[in-house]
Amino acid sequence: MTQSTPIVALRSTLFFAGLAIIVLFFSISGVLMSPLPFAIRGRYMVSGNHAIMLWLRLTCGVNYRVQGEVPAGRFVALSKHSSQWETFFLQWYLFPACVVLKRELLRIPFFGWALKSMRAIAIDRGSPKQAMRQTMSEGVKRLESGCSVLIFPEGTRTRYDQMGRYARGGAGLAIQAGVPILPVAHNAGQFWPGRSFLIRPGTVTVVIGEPIPSAHGDSRSLTEQVRDWTDAQIKAISGSNGSAGAAPQPPAN
Repeated sequence: MTQSTPIVALRSTLFFAGLAIIVLFFSISGVLMSPLPFAIRGRYMVSGNHAIMLWLRLTCGVNYRVQGEVPAGRFVALSKHSSQWETFFLQWYLFPACVVLKRELLRIPFFGWALKSMRAIAIDRGSPKQAMRQTMSEGVKRLESGCSVLIFPEGTRTRYDQMGRYARGGAGLAIQAGVPILPVAHNAGQFWPGRSFLIRPGTVTVVIGEPIPSAHGDSRSLTEQVRDWTDAQIKAISGSNGSAGAAPQPPAN
């Protein structure tokens, strides 16, 4: 049953109010936990992301289902970017994974400090060459330390049923570090569109593809392979009406 806009607006308002409280609580407490090892503070921080998923389901009726499995070992995950939803979900579900994001986010009091404690790779999107070098150097360090890296190669949120240009930095990082690429597709923007206040009920479908070996590949062809796969997956799932289903738990790390 389709909900009226006033009801959707009310439920969305309730969600965002709770989101602010959850983010503030975990940001402050997470900063206080900064001296602890990353394995401990990181797991604590992403439990806040899990809390956001539960709150979103309770207030707005947005659930999720996952197809595919997260592989063991390190990887560079390249995900479709159409919503705020995947920024919360994937950092939790793929943990330990350090996300590449715009450096302006680190300037937000408490929230930015918490992102920094999560070993996020903050880049200057206004300087593509510098951003590429930073993604490579810091990304390799994260991978060598045992963390995976999460990248949104479109760089900005794009409609869930459209594909933006995929930057080649993620594939280049995978090649340089000698780790596979993990493609991720989803239709989160169908229910929580980018830059929209209204969140409509439904079930986000997340498809985790088979890891793509980066050895003997080049960044251009690998990026095109991931983009083509993602486009095909989104076309297959975007017509879903979002019927509710049980949400699986992430694999143990």
